[in-house]
Amino acid sequence: MLVICTAVIAAIGLGLILSDALRVPSYAVSKATHNLGKRQNRKTNPLEIWMKDLSNRIAERLRLNEYKRLQLKADLQTADINLTPEAYVADNLVKALLVGIFAIPVFFLSKPVAALILLSAGILYHINSRKVSNQIREKRRKIEYELPRLVATVEKTLHHNRDVLGILDAYKDGAGPELKRELEITVADMRSGNHEVALTRLESRVGSSMLSDVVRGLISVINGSDTAVYWGTLVLKFSDFQRQNLKAEANKAPKRVRRLSMVLLICFMLIYVVVIGQVLISSLGGLMT
Repeated sequence: MLVICTAVIAAIGLGLILSDALRVPSYAVSKATHNLGKRQNRKTNPLEIWMKDLSNRIAERLRLNEYKRLQLKADLQTADINLTPEAYVADNLVKALLVGIFAIPVFFLSKPVAALILLSAGILYHINSRKVSNQIREKRRKIEYELPRLVATVEKTLHHNRDVLGILDAYKDGAGPELKRELEITVADMRSGNHEVALTRLESRVGSSMLSDVVRGLISVINGSDTAVYWGTLVLKFSDFQRQNLKAEANKAPKRVRRLSMVLLICFMLIYVVVIGQVLISSLGGLMT
């Protein structure tokens, strides 16, 4: 018990010394700054404020490799995360530190457990670091799922209208959230600048090979090329892709059905076991009397 108390007091003292050395503001100042200009519908979490302040302090002193920084910046923009690369890395470090700091007092009790806590902190940092790539992958998947319908709409509309800006502007109202946001950005970009550049930016933001085919066709339409054959081929190609997606979703259903059927079978067996058990107990009770 004495060792635990000593470790806790040492940890608190070290935290206070570091807070004073790094000039971390008090909770009252941090709360006022956090609430400034915002309408808070929930109570401010002191731990959240402290973690945010600490991550900001770390982000100011963090230096990333230029290539890694530019790549992470592009990924954050694609994933719609409004953080700088330094702030994102600092947030992940603070979250891992919040878990890893418990290894200090636990070290005096059990070194293997302390090592396990440090390992958990490392795994947490790795998972949080991959959050951006996972969000980008999910966003790209949702956009690609809608592209067959977009291609079919463009192919039909081009028979009587070759205004690419008007086609995209009309389509975005019925699109899903992810594709709608990208089309809104692209339409605004096309109205304020060059159409081809805006479409190229859309292609680079999403990073999808399927969307690249769509953008290539739209740029050809802007340049006045005859793209009837191209769009017809693209409709067939994307329709096949859509059928494969639907088939993959349908193949997942039997597995879920089998699991539910097994659970239902076990429930029926338990009912029979309980009923038979009650009958046997009642029969044995009659024999005993």
